[in-house]
Amino acid sequence: MATYVFKAMDLTGAKATGEVEAESKQVVSDQLKQRGLIVLDIADKHSSKEIKLAFLERIKAQDLTIMTRQLATMVSSGMTILRALYVLEAQTESKPLAEVIVKVRKDVEAGLPLSDALERHPKTFSPLFVAMTRAGETGGVLEESLMRVADQLEKEDSLRRQIKSAMVYPGVVLTFALSVLIGLVTFLVPVFVGVFKQFGGDLPTITKFTVALSNSIKGYWFVWILVSVGAVWAFRKWKSTYRGRGQWDAMRLRIPMKIGDIVQKVALARWSRTLSALVSAGVPLLAALDITAQTAGNRVVENAMADVIESVKRGGTIADPLKQSSVFPGMVSHMVGVGEETGALDTMLSKIADFYEDQVASAVKSLTSILEPVMLVVVGGIVGFIVISMYMPLFKVYDSIK
Repeated sequence: MATYVFKAMDLTGAKATGEVEAESKQVVSDQLKQRGLIVLDIADKHSSKEIKLAFLERIKAQDLTIMTRQLATMVSSGMTILRALYVLEAQTESKPLAEVIVKVRKDVEAGLPLSDALERHPKTFSPLFVAMTRAGETGGVLEESLMRVADQLEKEDSLRRQIKSAMVYPGVVLTFALSVLIGLVTFLVPVFVGVFKQFGGDLPTITKFTVALSNSIKGYWFVWILVSVGAVWAFRKWKSTYRGRGQWDAMRLRIPMKIGDIVQKVALARWSRTLSALVSAGVPLLAALDITAQTAGNRVVENAMADVIESVKRGGTIADPLKQSSVFPGMVSHMVGVGEETGALDTMLSKIADFYEDQVASAVKSLTSILEPVMLVVVGGIVGFIVISMYMPLFKVYDSIK
């Protein structure tokens, strides 16, 4: 028998709390229902002593997508939302997601609409997810809205995986290059330093620099670690500020070697796909524009959306402010304008998203082919610099003997 702490309320809305000894949470729930109480929360009395690691608590996009599709399928088959949530709660393999579903189910059981219950968990369910669910509830097409949400999550996850796969190669090569540099200056350079002391004389500037680097890494390795950690912390702190994030997002769009172009195309694909999904789900236009701005992921796009919202409030169009923004190409503004004129805005936005998602895929392949020789040059340059700096004094001694 375990001790559980419960929170509940009666039919009049009065709150009730207490402790119950039972074999499981389900037994506690059954007991409370027999007493005419609506269950709000049931928790193990000693659960607060459990150690939880944040990185293990993350919910994968794939798990959320599968859960959304399963919920849509069960709702379309005529199953009630509450029963569908019970099924999801039992069969979801992701423990963090299952815990969220339990909380959502309890809120629905207490009388909240599904969209309001989802809105209480912003870290799991985005404003896009909540808005499309609410639109589906209002229009009586919840299963269709959930299917659109699942499609949206799959598209975003696909884009994310493409970018990550493109960054794996340069990440591995740079890590290897850094390891080689540390190994050379830590173990190889000190051997040459002993030889140089026997020769005497003044060392070349490039050799002095390498020897000083070796001595600093060997003697003050803790300082290097502190500086590296401090630099990462300062960068993350700067990026988390309003001004810093805006500057960083603008810088990302200007990164050379086509990286900035990929960032722009990803932002455009995400923007158009999100707005298309919201418009097609029947979300009011101003609300759809506001949610799209919140989920854009780039401050430059957010600022452009603020101008669009102001234009729509004044009775203007979406296309006109987009023409004034540097992040939106002419093709996007023209296609959006045609969509507004013909009443097929969601279709045009979907075509824009398809186009830029294909562009991202081809750009990632092109970036990989460009980065390969660049990374080889970087690694070769690091090794060559160390080798040359160590052999220059030997060449100098050879010339003096000759």
